[in-house]
Amino acid sequence: MKLPVAVQLYSVRDEMEQDFYGTIKAMKELGYDGVEFAGLFGEEPAKIKAFCEEIGITPISAHVPYYDMLEDPEKVIADYAEIGCKYVVVPYLTEECRPGTDGFAATVEGIRKIGEAAKKLGIQLLYHNHDFEFVKIGEVYALDVLYSTIPEDLLKTEIDTCWVNVAGVNPAEYVVKYSGRSPVVHLKDFKKTGSGQGKMYALIGIEEEETEENEEGSFSFMPVGYGMQDMPAILAACEDAGAEWVVVEQDDPAEGDTRMNSVKLSREYLKTLSW
Repeated sequence: MKLPVAVQLYSVRDEMEQDFYGTIKAMKELGYDGVEFAGLFGEEPAKIKAFCEEIGITPISAHVPYYDMLEDPEKVIADYAEIGCKYVVVPYLTEECRPGTDGFAATVEGIRKIGEAAKKLGIQLLYHNHDFEFVKIGEVYALDVLYSTIPEDLLKTEIDTCWVNVAGVNPAEYVVKYSGRSPVVHLKDFKKTGSGQGKMYALIGIEEEETEENEEGSFSFMPVGYGMQDMPAILAACEDAGAEWVVVEQDDPAEGDTRMNSVKLSREYLKTLSW
């Protein structure tokens, strides 16, 4: 039996801001089984919960900024518990928090604190990676250090398969590495040309310095199945690893495309694989 497919609503963030409930309904109509939030846009948790129940879509998780959860974890996470989310996710670390900085040790303990608060509310904390967690601490990837330091009951993975690949690691193999600890996996595709990486982070709204590496290459996020990823292998790995959900995410449309059409194409591709 194939896994249910959700969409990270950051992929359609402009539409969410303009029509929160209409956009969620559109995701259901495209064939998505669940949604992962990236902000509530001022809407009431109880109303969101009732709407999702009414249209038959599952609110599985939410990306919540690290500092927001760290400041008052129980209050912030309680909103998502009320909606019915099973997971909350640390989605991104700003530079001062990352591996290789003096702040990383404090970040690990901060994530542990958030995980403990989430557990009290019956929610599982996940961590969503980019590529910068694949710097090594000694001989070990910093992402692996994070998972080996914080117990599994307080932190599980939300492996973003695009950024794993960008880091030079096989995404299917990395998902399987965390079998039993990978309940939610991000399906994300991309195209890259040239020897450099292009301005990847600029595509998600993060300023990047001009470097030889990002000037030499080009990078574009793509609908699932339209880029360089071996999606059949990744999907098989998700099943082998015991994942509960796969989540389509496309940070930015390819040139000339729209956010809505991008998530539509991703869902249609997955249906061709009987997902």
